[in-house]
Amino acid sequence: MKILVTGTDGYIGAVLAFRLMQDGHDVIGFDTGYYRRGWLFTDPGYLDRTPVSICGDIRRIEPSDLQGVDAIVHLAELSNDPLGESNRAVTFDINHQGSLKLAAAAEQAGVARFVYTSSCSVYGIASEDVVDESSLVNPQTAYAECKVLVERDVGAMASVDFAPVFLRNATAYGISPRMRFDIVLNNLCGLAWTTEKIGMTSDGTPWRPIVHIEDICTAVSCALTAPAQVISGQAFNVGSNDENYRVREIAEIVREVFPACELTFGDSGGDNRSYRVNFDKIHRELPNFSCKWTALAGARQLRAMFERIKMTPEQFNAPAYTRLACLNDLLKTGQIDADYYWAG
Repeated sequence: MKILVTGTDGYIGAVLAFRLMQDGHDVIGFDTGYYRRGWLFTDPGYLDRTPVSICGDIRRIEPSDLQGVDAIVHLAELSNDPLGESNRAVTFDINHQGSLKLAAAAEQAGVARFVYTSSCSVYGIASEDVVDESSLVNPQTAYAECKVLVERDVGAMASVDFAPVFLRNATAYGISPRMRFDIVLNNLCGLAWTTEKIGMTSDGTPWRPIVHIEDICTAVSCALTAPAQVISGQAFNVGSNDENYRVREIAEIVREVFPACELTFGDSGGDNRSYRVNFDKIHRELPNFSCKWTALAGARQLRAMFERIKMTPEQFNAPAYTRLACLNDLLKTGQIDADYYWAG
């Protein structure tokens, strides 16, 4: 297929584009370039096969930009809860309205399939001990609210000619050339490597499901190739039942991989989001999907990468690898305006 992937300069997109090209697809990258300076390490494969890339903003996309495209995988939004809360108006403009504009342009251009990367954060403070796709959503942040709105509004566009599907990813982890250190397992491993300490400000009791970036790519691949009647208008939680953890359990796994690390916990933190997620549906409806990674294997992978590149504290703390810090740096230096459009 000819696939347009938005967000190819991001954490997941850099890995996903390469994976889809390996699978034989014709991949076009589309990204506004906020995080383009963040490139932590190089593997030959990522340089040997890079997609044709378009620099653009989804808020300005037109149907003519999508002619001949068979499918879209949409990743390009303001990503994570702290960043989304920093400017709620812009978050809704990009994540909700921008995503709707992209979907409408895709439908008008005759794009048959639209894979949207949603998030398990839509469950917020879970209404049940274990939630699944039929559970009530309870978003606690602008980021999660937008995910719910896009699922609702783009889902209403489903037809015989246009098949949207919503992948509610657990919290991602694992290595990517365009690394992120503001997500839980990656962050704790980076702290352990650079400081030999994990001083948690919370008691670590909230539940979080986590999923490796490669397993997210597998879910996307399955959503692209499954029969349209199986996926159209459907939401799928992406992850494994075995990979639901309390945050303190994730920290303890990291200490197992970094045994010299000192681990301490604080009191109950201000973030009250907590959700355990059931992932049976994706394994049942998309039988080619399975999770190959565990938190322990992911922590070991991260440590091996840190050792290989001799990662420094300066690299770990660089704004390019933390979404909120990167956008704040672009704002402070006048490179983007208050609405997050490139200046000039």
